[in-house]
Amino acid sequence: MRLNAKEIIKIMLTREKYKQKDLAEVLTQKIGKKYTAGSLSQKINRGTISYNEVVMIADILGYDIELKQRD
Repeated sequence: MRLNAKEIIKIMLTREKYKQKDLAEVLTQKIGKKYTAGSLSQKINRGTISYNEVVMIADILGYDIELKQRD
């Protein structure tokens, strides 16, 4: 089963008991670009979130993104 970015981010947020609002605040601090819970949610839902943003979100939540060749 392959998950899209939206599903992966939601799983990480749920597992870490992290709110989108809190994530938006940390992203704003780390990246220097203004994020709100609403703008972050829209980017995730529209599928316009960048790979770099997904990597940063994973890092904030304590995850690494790993590329693995399929068997």
